[in-house]
Amino acid sequence: MLAENTRPAPTLADAYEHCRRIALGHYENFPVVSWFLPRELRPHIFALYAYCRGVDDLGDESDGDRLALLDEWDAELRQAFDGRPTDPRFIALADTIHRFDLPPEPFERLIEANRRDQRVARYQTFEELLDYCSYSANPVGHLVLRIFGYQDDAFDQLSDATCTALQLANFWQDVARDYTTGRIYIPREDMRRFNVSEDDIASSNVTLAFRRLIRFEVRRTREYFARGLPLIDRVDGRLRLDLRLFTLGGLAVLDAIEHQRYDVLSSRPRVSRASKAWLAVRGLAPVRVRLER
Repeated sequence: MLAENTRPAPTLADAYEHCRRIALGHYENFPVVSWFLPRELRPHIFALYAYCRGVDDLGDESDGDRLALLDEWDAELRQAFDGRPTDPRFIALADTIHRFDLPPEPFERLIEANRRDQRVARYQTFEELLDYCSYSANPVGHLVLRIFGYQDDAFDQLSDATCTALQLANFWQDVARDYTTGRIYIPREDMRRFNVSEDDIASSNVTLAFRRLIRFEVRRTREYFARGLPLIDRVDGRLRLDLRLFTLGGLAVLDAIEHQRYDVLSSRPRVSRASKAWLAVRGLAPVRVRLER
């Protein structure tokens, strides 16, 4: 169940506080970024994060029939747009939706991404993976832009490049973890090109071919970060700083993968706490993407 219907509905203030606790308690980079959010927008970004976290948890961690649970989540989303939600996350989200006139499609695409995760465990081509990112990552960028007051197709396209890059960086960071859930996001066409098999991933066999494969994916992901960079200079104030921080955070993940010589099977590449603090300082300066190493 998404909410205890027998309990009194929480107040709007309580609902936003619930979302704040979720945001600050789960996302490893969120506390740093939240320092720089405009105070008046923080509750709405927290509500957006709580929604994203909730749908991802249903798709990745929930016991039972995950597709049925995602259907329940979808029904609660419709209630948020109708003004009759019961779950505290959706009570806060309904207010955010109303205040910023947010459309339903980005929220629905995030649900569809998690439905796909229940049905699709392999991707044949990079184009298929990019299509998945258009559901799993890019809608978040569109929603954040609208909360900050931007509604522009050109901005959305630049945001898509950054959000796709962040999603790809996460895939390469979590190859071993994803395999334990039965999923491989590395496109099969790339695995064939570099002569890497699923058995190599299953047995954590970090061959030279596997390192070359991950190096290829990392370099391609850097290109997507570079495509999204112009957005940083086209937005104002705090959002500019937030975009810098998210971009730097994604690039730091790619750096961590490189520092492990592209071995993402033996241990998960991580960005240290000290590095995260340094990113907050670097966020004040222009971002540059290193395309070659």
